Amino acid sequence: MRLPTHQKDNRTGKYKFLYSALISTAVLAATNPVMAYAEEKTEIDEETVLEEVIVTGIRASIMNSVAKKRNNSSIVEALSAEDIGKLPDASIAESIARLPGLAAQRLDGRANVISIRGLSPDFTTALLNGREQVTSNNNRGVEFDQYPSELMSGVTIYKTPDAGLMGQAIGGTIDLHTIRPLAHGEQSIAVGLRGEYNDLGALNAGTTATGYRGSFSYIDQFADDTVGVAFGYARMVSPSQEERWQAWGYPNLDYNSDNPLVLGGAKPFVKSNKLTRDGLMGVFEYEPDDRFHMLIDVYYSKFNDVQRLRGIEVPGQWGGGWANSGITAISDANGLVTEGVINDAAVVVRNDVTDRDVTTWSAGWNAEYQISDKWSVEGDLAYSKVDRTLRAMESYAGTGRGNGVGATDQIGFKMTDDGSAIFSPGLDYSDPGVIMLGGPFSWGDPLGPSSQDGFINKPVVKDELSAIRLSAERQFEDSAISSVEIGARYSQRDKSLKDNGFYLTLKGYLDDATHMLTVPSEYLLEPTSLAFFGMGDMLSYDSLAFYEDGNYIETDVSDVDQGRAINSWKVKERVFNAYIQANIDTEVNGNRLTGNVGLQVVHTDQSSEGRAAINIGGDIDVSNVTGGDKYWTFLPSANLSYEVSEDTYLRIAGARVMARAPMDKMNASRGFNYNAANASVTDPTRSAWSGWGGNPELRPWMATQFDLSFETYFGDGGYIAMAFFYKKLENIHFDEGTILDFTGATVPAGAPAPATNLGSVWSPTNGEGGGMHGFELSASLPGDLISNSLDGFGALFSASLTKASVRPTKDAPEIDMPGLSETVINATLYYEKHGFQSRISARYRSDFLGEVSGLSLVNDMVFIKAETIFDAQIGYDFSDHGVEGLSVLFQVNNLTNESFSTYQNGDTRQVRDFQNYGRTFMFGLNYRM
Repeated sequence: MRLPTHQKDNRTGKYKFLYSALISTAVLAATNPVMAYAEEKTEIDEETVLEEVIVTGIRASIMNSVAKKRNNSSIVEALSAEDIGKLPDASIAESIARLPGLAAQRLDGRANVISIRGLSPDFTTALLNGREQVTSNNNRGVEFDQYPSELMSGVTIYKTPDAGLMGQAIGGTIDLHTIRPLAHGEQSIAVGLRGEYNDLGALNAGTTATGYRGSFSYIDQFADDTVGVAFGYARMVSPSQEERWQAWGYPNLDYNSDNPLVLGGAKPFVKSNKLTRDGLMGVFEYEPDDRFHMLIDVYYSKFNDVQRLRGIEVPGQWGGGWANSGITAISDANGLVTEGVINDAAVVVRNDVTDRDVTTWSAGWNAEYQISDKWSVEGDLAYSKVDRTLRAMESYAGTGRGNGVGATDQIGFKMTDDGSAIFSPGLDYSDPGVIMLGGPFSWGDPLGPSSQDGFINKPVVKDELSAIRLSAERQFEDSAISSVEIGARYSQRDKSLKDNGFYLTLKGYLDDATHMLTVPSEYLLEPTSLAFFGMGDMLSYDSLAFYEDGNYIETDVSDVDQGRAINSWKVKERVFNAYIQANIDTEVNGNRLTGNVGLQVVHTDQSSEGRAAINIGGDIDVSNVTGGDKYWTFLPSANLSYEVSEDTYLRIAGARVMARAPMDKMNASRGFNYNAANASVTDPTRSAWSGWGGNPELRPWMATQFDLSFETYFGDGGYIAMAFFYKKLENIHFDEGTILDFTGATVPAGAPAPATNLGSVWSPTNGEGGGMHGFELSASLPGDLISNSLDGFGALFSASLTKASVRPTKDAPEIDMPGLSETVINATLYYEKHGFQSRISARYRSDFLGEVSGLSLVNDMVFIKAETIFDAQIGYDFSDHGVEGLSVLFQVNNLTNESFSTYQNGDTRQVRDFQNYGRTFMFGLNYRM
């Protein structure tokens, strides 16, 4: 039987950990002693493991990790802090991103979501102390930047599952751990304080480029070490700055015979974020004797992210005829206009604000009882909850209300090597006498022509999960099977999205349809510089205060927008798991063989509540809809580790695995349209009737996977490991049209009757699938292997190469797998001796298809350019100089100021989004007693 953390201790059974030394890269990247390891269950006392995990330096961490790797079997990656509060990264995501085979996608400059072995976050499950966690976004991908690294004692990433692993996934399962006070074994008090600075400075008025992080933790044992408690608090106030460019797209221009692409429109702006995160962790542990053990752990996080975005939206070729009189091209190269002029250009000056609040709760209770020398039982209760509220407001200003009204400009532009553009305007966009509040374009008509002066999104996400788990284990002696585990788990999860959106209109519009308002002095701020894009200064004002003071009329967009009307839903899951697993510890031909073989059976009852909407003559008719499905899934698994010869190991694993569908695709909502222009068409795929929506019967992704790892060890902490994996994807999700009979549906008044009542409705479904295969290489090379003069120096390296071939249907062309970077590389050089620590590390991932937030906060899939992130640290521990427990740290993140860039249509010239984050500098103190 197993603890929810998948970490056995001396009270519950016998596990062994196999560490992947490359995880030391992640730890070194944090410059505090952490351990990386690949883990598997074997016969070893966890009390010894914990003593070995708690090391005093980087090199000790590496040597311990290699020792564990040599003695264990299944394939996982993990890291473990030297002590609570010792991981210096802003979040646990930064540490995880440096592990072999893993890669992070950045959001606002920080690591946010994780891909494992080329599979997107949707293929990954997150656990906290072995318990499934809910998520704050619209689907299942956990945002790891919401978990403070200071409160985590370690992380385990399961690349190959076993039957007892709940929440397994095709990509992998990430299990975060908090401290166990009795295993810690001593009183500890740790305090950390760090300041940070972004070298772009404060790009927006009313923001700052400086922040701080502070943490406190306390661990103790009482009542003759039968009671243990731990408490931790971490607060972060972190600013980030962005110089950002977004393109509308790239239509063709009738300029020459090449018909080159040209800028369709652009939105250059600067963005200032203030992220405030408060995290609390509490643990109570009770072990009165060797037979009974109880553990209660609680985690709480309050995450607030306030973003100020100011910029100027410039219509290009797609604005011809309504926002300008077209583009005059000056030069082009490689099929793209590189220089030109936007004639008679009107623009919209935007002062936007986003305010996101996320509250996360997680709690668990676990009890184990040793009935006899051979039998033990375990019970576990789990609860996880997330509430997310968000306000994303746009406020518009310009020279006049509506298309073709107000002063215009001749705006020159030149495309840059990074895919953005430098503009050369003529107007002064910071002059409050020229730029006034009001909608300069006829984008929306909530109260009449050209009455949209802004917009605000107010989505609310709620996600709640509770679970109970029971298991038993029978130990065997003098047998190849060391023990057998049986267990069952039942969980229920409810997730909902309420998508609220409102048009904003100045109150003065009701009296005057041409009304524009000079920004009142109490809201006016210092101009914001857009010199990075050549646009000079722009008018700045406190748009959120202006909104909160009641200066706008709000009109519910769901009354006029069919897509918004159906974008609210609830998804429910009721899941029952049962498993049996045999643990192996024996000898074959005189060499040791360890591992496990098992089967997990899963029953799922999924359902959804949503809304169906149809546009009848401009009126949105909404009704409630429901749907769902029930099904069984069988998941066999095996993990074996064979000691081929001294210090050489062969590991083999195989399993059938699944990853549940994104919940925003499982919703029952649907929208329907009637296109009168197609009324005479009899082909149902092109008829007047059509629709789109979710699929409450959508099944999980399924795969069968095989893993092979060969490892050889040498010297003191050195090794080379090679791993191969193959995943046969049984299905893949894609949008497919199905024919629906619309008989009885109302035809809009005045529209011709349809030639057929059949129409095509598009929704996600399970497609054909395909295959993925990959190779991983990792190495640890201590400097003293080369020469004693290099004692203290060392290097770690890992590389992952992955290929995929996936088709939605048999005859369809191959599609790109979300999250797949074909090449991922991590490297670290370090030195540690005489209290001094230093390292420089780099992580590289090639281009990949990623999910980003698009218009109206709807997720879009775009290609993200390859990036290489460098981080560097130096530190010193004063323990040898009379100040026991005191250390200092200086750190630079994004050392080379690597930008984040996305592109569309598989064409790197067509840059969709370019973001420059700058460098972040941190200096801090840690004290432990």
